[in-house]
Amino acid sequence: MEQLLDVGIIGGGPAGLSAALVLGRARRSVIVIDEGKPRNRVTHEIHGFLTRDRTKPADFRRIAREEISAYPTVRFVDDKAAAVTGNDGRFVITTTQGTVYNVRKLLFAVGKRDLPVEINGLTEVYGKSAFVCPYCDGWELRDRPLAIIAKGGGAHHVAKVLSGWSNQTVICSNGPDELTAEQREELMRHNVAIYDSPIQLIESTDGYVSRIKLEDGSAVDCTGIFFAPRLAAGSDLPDSLGCKMTETGTVVADGFGKTSVAGVYSAGDAATELYQAITAASLGSLAAVGINGELITEAWEKLG
Repeated sequence: MEQLLDVGIIGGGPAGLSAALVLGRARRSVIVIDEGKPRNRVTHEIHGFLTRDRTKPADFRRIAREEISAYPTVRFVDDKAAAVTGNDGRFVITTTQGTVYNVRKLLFAVGKRDLPVEINGLTEVYGKSAFVCPYCDGWELRDRPLAIIAKGGGAHHVAKVLSGWSNQTVICSNGPDELTAEQREELMRHNVAIYDSPIQLIESTDGYVSRIKLEDGSAVDCTGIFFAPRLAAGSDLPDSLGCKMTETGTVVADGFGKTSVAGVYSAGDAATELYQAITAASLGSLAAVGINGELITEAWEKLG
């Protein structure tokens, strides 16, 4: 019979790695399954992560794995989890390479995935001069002319947040702006221009934007973009097990990552809509504490 491990972690980003570190230090047998295709691979650096600010995503993962290697009960597998079956106490993970792992508890650290945004030229600038989070990348674009590609309340919110980094912002809503009259008036008072013509093309050189051409013939000069991404769950596996999900693909979990399915936990971008690496790592640590606490309680009660 296959070895029964304590925990199976699906996903090896900041959340999965942080959980693996905590569980390794708790002397738990852990398998981390990761296909090596993180959402942040398009970005040059991780920002706002204490002691790792401006670290390349690939270097972050390498350093984390090196640190975790000090704990011999944690093993990494470069593969993709294709299916998960079973229930609390014995989940069966099958990978695309056909390997099977049996685990007592399961942690989904599968993140989110980007859905295509149909704007000509956006792919070329994403991760170099177009970003989604001001807290992650606002510093690099400070005091520059910036364009916000978003609609409605989201556009209004980002414009307000970005005012801490630049007073040269415009909104390109790529169609009807969907703002309320009150929001529109407020933006005008803060000198945020609104362009509602559909976007024809984002012009750039080597990934760095220079202007946004609109279908009405006008153009918006800018050197940075913040846009509203379209996201979905990073994996269908939580849903396949019956985990409660939101419409945006977030796995519903409590403060320690526990989902609606017994024995199943979720952490990182998979379990939140606050997309920062340090937040993901924090949630991974909390989920590990929750998992280890559950395993301790089960063993304690078994002995009477």
